[in-house]
Amino acid sequence: MAVYVYAVTTRDHPCRVEGMTGVGSEGAAVRVLSTEALRAVVSDIEGEIRPKRHDVAAHQAVQDRLMEDGTPLPLRFGYTAPDDDAVLRALGEKEDFYRAALERVADCAEYHVKASRAEDLMLRETLEDLPEARRLNDEIRQGSEDPRLPVELGRMVAEEVEQRRANAAETLIGSLAPLGLEYVVHPVGGDDFLALSLLVRRDDDEALKALDEHTKDRGDGVEVRLTGPLPPYSFMS
Repeated sequence: MAVYVYAVTTRDHPCRVEGMTGVGSEGAAVRVLSTEALRAVVSDIEGEIRPKRHDVAAHQAVQDRLMEDGTPLPLRFGYTAPDDDAVLRALGEKEDFYRAALERVADCAEYHVKASRAEDLMLRETLEDLPEARRLNDEIRQGSEDPRLPVELGRMVAEEVEQRRANAAETLIGSLAPLGLEYVVHPVGGDDFLALSLLVRRDDDEALKALDEHTKDRGDGVEVRLTGPLPPYSFMS
């Protein structure tokens, strides 16, 4: 029977998963497979797994339980193996990789930071700061029928907004990166100009306090949202 794999841990991690039920309509018991050096947390599964709310919640519940006793290597939602033997073979064949990765994230958690600044605010600032943009905007508002003006204004504003977003991201990374042992920058969407994952020691109270301070009103229109502590998904490689 296929097995769903939640995480890999060190051999001495207690893996207190007794009584937990896993993903899938059957909700099989979560259990542990062990080698001399490593453990894998799994449950039996039938059929294809889809990211339904119940299954995502079950996956995350296992991660949260494991995080209570140490930092595991969390696998992304949906990872399965043909059977127990395949999991044990993978633990054996990739033992050096898993042990190095576990040492890398030991006693740490991932904190995810997203930052945004309203685009309309940046648009207004662009019109205020760039004389040429103001001139084009005034001509358009005064009724100019030159079709080139909106195109040129749009290009100018888009380039300026993008540069301001990049500058804001660079500044914030410069402030946040020293708080973690490592960081990963992710693609952004919407009004966000930064999506950043930090690997932070769980006992580093100063870093955690500094992270929290960044979420407060900065007075510059930048909104910083912090999520964590999380399993270190972004630091598996």
